[in-house]
Amino acid sequence: MIVSKKQLFKRQITLSEIGKVGQQKLQEASVLIVGCGGLGGVIGVSLAASGIGNIHLVDFDTIHISNLHRQFFYALDDVGKHKAEVLSEFIKKRAPFSEVTFNNDSITKENVFDIISEYDVIVDGTDSIPTKYLLNDACVLKNKPLVYGSLYKFDGYVSTFNILKKDGSYSSNLRDAFPEITSDIPNCEEAGTLNSIVTIIAAQQVNEVLKLIAEIGTPLTDELLIYNSLQNTQLKIKLTSNFLKDRIAKLYKVETYFNPACVSQNIDWLISAVELKKIMGDSNLQLIAVLPNLKVPFKVDQTISIEEFDVATFFVDKSKTYVMICQKGFTSYNVTKQLKEKYPTLNVLSLTGGISSY
Repeated sequence: MIVSKKQLFKRQITLSEIGKVGQQKLQEASVLIVGCGGLGGVIGVSLAASGIGNIHLVDFDTIHISNLHRQFFYALDDVGKHKAEVLSEFIKKRAPFSEVTFNNDSITKENVFDIISEYDVIVDGTDSIPTKYLLNDACVLKNKPLVYGSLYKFDGYVSTFNILKKDGSYSSNLRDAFPEITSDIPNCEEAGTLNSIVTIIAAQQVNEVLKLIAEIGTPLTDELLIYNSLQNTQLKIKLTSNFLKDRIAKLYKVETYFNPACVSQNIDWLISAVELKKIMGDSNLQLIAVLPNLKVPFKVDQTISIEEFDVATFFVDKSKTYVMICQKGFTSYNVTKQLKEKYPTLNVLSLTGGISSY
């Protein structure tokens, strides 16, 4: 079917604030979306449908069954395929005036500058805290605007960072809101999430990108919007630009941007999937899931929510070998560490990489 831009974008062009001039700005813009999950999927499809001319998708991950309840641009038949590639094909069928490319690699300190350099606006759709800081710091150093979004259970966070002001300075960035990388905040797989809050926050990010490119409205600069879907409440926190480029440049030289929980794990407290399979069935083995509703291909002896775990009241049998299990190996290691600190001789291990690597 042959369609024209005038037909496809009629309702948008009708807006006096957009018009033909604004629509052309969208057509000429290039946007990088990092992360093609719940946030990135909605962002990518919505921006293409709005007429963004050049979109590049980056995500190393593949599609899992547990993604589908909120990442609804993927189908059952897509499980196991790369998210960026599948999302790219979905968009191409619906956005004839958008050039869509993708990359199945991870964003790293080694490649981030090359990847962000070609795009007008960078959008953070990731659920990795170190990656969020990597994107933020790289955007500050390369003077790139960053549209930020993140989720925690029923809360969503949105802001537009690093925007050039009339006086030549730049607006606040992620480190002005949260100065340091932390590893004790679980991602959506570990904490859980409702698909409605994912879609709401993604739509807010789309809104920010469109305002920036079309140069309309007031972007969420120098403030962080926090929305709670259970109460339908939102608040804005004012941010002050304290982390300027020179300060971030110094941090960038020494920061690894690896997950601190991962790089600092004691190998003596870990067990690989291969090793666990060898001892599976041992009568002294106690398998404990530290996330509720964790889907595992074997029976666990106990399930404990990390939020309810209390090392002081946890009953231990020192004749047993405990293996703590979560989705990716971070939460289980946290529990293992607490138990080893209280009971140094207890045989307790964390499944390396979690059930995702089993």
